Amino acid sequence: MKSGSRTLKLLESGVIFAAIGFLATIIHNLFQIVLSRLFVNTPGEFGLMNSTVNLIGYLGMPLAIATQAVTHYVARFHFSGDDARLHGLLAGCRKFLLHITIAGSVIAIILVKPLGDFFHLPRMALTLIVLACVLGNLWSSYITALCQGLGWFKRLALIGLLAAIARLAFGWPTAYLWPMAEWGVLASVVMVLPNLILLFWRHDFPKRTQTSISPWTPEFVQFIIVASAYTIGANIFNTGDTLVSQKYFSEANRDAYSAAEKLAVGLVTAVGPLLTVLFIHRSSRQHHHGDELWDQLKLLGLYAFGLVCGGLCLYVLRGFCLKLFHRSTPEAMAMIGRLTISMVFVGLLQAIGTWSLASRWTKISLLYGGLGLGYWAVLLALGRTPAALLQIMPLATGSAFAILFVFWIVNLRHHKTAAPVEPAG
Repeated sequence: MKSGSRTLKLLESGVIFAAIGFLATIIHNLFQIVLSRLFVNTPGEFGLMNSTVNLIGYLGMPLAIATQAVTHYVARFHFSGDDARLHGLLAGCRKFLLHITIAGSVIAIILVKPLGDFFHLPRMALTLIVLACVLGNLWSSYITALCQGLGWFKRLALIGLLAAIARLAFGWPTAYLWPMAEWGVLASVVMVLPNLILLFWRHDFPKRTQTSISPWTPEFVQFIIVASAYTIGANIFNTGDTLVSQKYFSEANRDAYSAAEKLAVGLVTAVGPLLTVLFIHRSSRQHHHGDELWDQLKLLGLYAFGLVCGGLCLYVLRGFCLKLFHRSTPEAMAMIGRLTISMVFVGLLQAIGTWSLASRWTKISLLYGGLGLGYWAVLLALGRTPAALLQIMPLATGSAFAILFVFWIVNLRHHKTAAPVEPAG
């Protein structure tokens, strides 16, 4: 298949992926609404559930970083038509991802208890469920890397949709019978099961080859470092505030904050699939100019437009949305405005971070990760009450976006055609 045809197919399936991803986001929000209403008579459980789920993301970061790196190179070889090198790279990466998965599992086992204590997880059962979720997510990440790298967005979208349905189907009845955070978190384990549907397409997987290409080239090591900065930054900007609320807030404040935060972070989640398409499209080319660069900028513009419009709609409909969650309190209403502004900035930051990661712009990606760490340090130091946290967040995210945007524009003007280095192999 010619590379131009592959690129066109990538964009077409990417649009479908974004549309189905939006539907999956609606189902995830329905899950949040249902459990929020079920937990209304058990104060603190709703906020505890969401803080715990976010902690799972941090424990799974080692493989998330490796997945980003493998996806980048799989996309490069696949869309350049270099099938021989693609098969060799996949053979080499299987062993690499296996080792990372085992190492990540060991790290999770070691850190889960200390982190649970630091963020005040109150029950050992919850800590054990966190560990089960982390291990399940670690062992499913290879499938995500393969689907993204090969541009299998329709299949990935189907898996994502089935995962959202499975989460709701499991979480609703169990939380109804036992309104405790454990059952909402355990639904994240069930979300892993739809990955098994890929067995139906096992004959489409790249054929095994005896000649493997080691991913450990200098370029790959550099990209691992860049992907680490991006993953750390993205996780902290998206969910760092919920862990701060879990550490410092009372049960009532934590529940109100969690409802408002879930609505606001849904803005980023709803348009997030467009960034996945952008990442693969930009990763799949050595040079970006003319129509290709314009297609990427259009994706970026569509993402920003959806983010801002969604933010405006959320602010206007904030009372109605909170009533759905059964959390329409003055405290939650007051939180929505500042959280919405913060999450719009977070979404824009993530867009620049994704662009820079796919372009192998090391300095911009490292700056994104550094800004994320600085942001979290500020929240932990100063955000000890809801009022203090919500006063800091828009200022901190806005300042971080301004800094990153200036550096991105300078870099974009300097690299009118971005030319990532082809990995040795």
